[in-house]
Amino acid sequence: MSYLHVLNGDATLTLFRQSKVPGDIVVCREMMSVGKVKYTKDPSTFFASRAKHLGFHFGIDEQTYYTNVVQELEKLQHSGSYDEVILWFEYDLFCQINMLFVLYYLKSTVKILPRISIIDLPHHPDVKDFEALLEQRVQLQPADLQLAEDAWDAYCLNSPQALETIRKLPPGNLKHLPEAIHAHLKRFPSVEDGLNVIEKYFLQKLLMGKYRWFDLYTLFWNDMKIYGYGDFQLDILIKRMAAVGVIQEEAQMLSITSLGREVLSKEENYLDYVPLQHRWVGGVRLAKSPWRWDEATDSLTRIDQE
Repeated sequence: MSYLHVLNGDATLTLFRQSKVPGDIVVCREMMSVGKVKYTKDPSTFFASRAKHLGFHFGIDEQTYYTNVVQELEKLQHSGSYDEVILWFEYDLFCQINMLFVLYYLKSTVKILPRISIIDLPHHPDVKDFEALLEQRVQLQPADLQLAEDAWDAYCLNSPQALETIRKLPPGNLKHLPEAIHAHLKRFPSVEDGLNVIEKYFLQKLLMGKYRWFDLYTLFWNDMKIYGYGDFQLDILIKRMAAVGVIQEEAQMLSITSLGREVLSKEENYLDYVPLQHRWVGGVRLAKSPWRWDEATDSLTRIDQE
């Protein structure tokens, strides 16, 4: 049997190589849960749009993106020559959205798909026995592959309605997908104060006192593991919040401002201060979106826009 293993990022690469698991490796170095994703059936068009967006908004060099990310993913085009493709992805949003993309890319570029299996990977760095995990892999069925395709398409659309419908469907062997989609939808601005769930979390913690950024991140990593964010993704959020003026940093300590307190108490709305023109949640451009998260109903709601 010949295997092609797909890992989510380089974090487990060294340990995986040291294991006795046979096969070749492709590393997915994307972060599809952050920033704009374009709805298209053409991977080259998708990557061109993605590279432009990441370069403009996050300072990721386009050539570096193509060299480190795209060229590595293009190895998946040869997966038809393997007996089995095995996906090693965790349960969090970061991993699950990347996994959906990998399945989309496989279907878009490989004429005859080999057997595709997934590993229910423990949260890094808790992975110790790759060989045992390999024996517990689950083969994806046609219904699973169709659900993954539908979920990826829905994630890229300019409206989240389809995705909210999908999260309520039986997940089959994609058992972590509903919770990941739920976490994604909670990143839409709140109907009450304009904060998404992560922004609100940071403000609520800072309301209790000042924190060094790493200590604040550590609390987030312990309390909200479902997002799977690293330093880079959290830095983006903190810088945005500081630019808006709801938090501030002084002597390496983060604290909430008076505006931040007013937003938390619903005296002010975060969206009155934050520019949304280039803010995306999946395929949804927030500046043009009427969709808000309603914590009371645990669902999205449409608001009237002026």
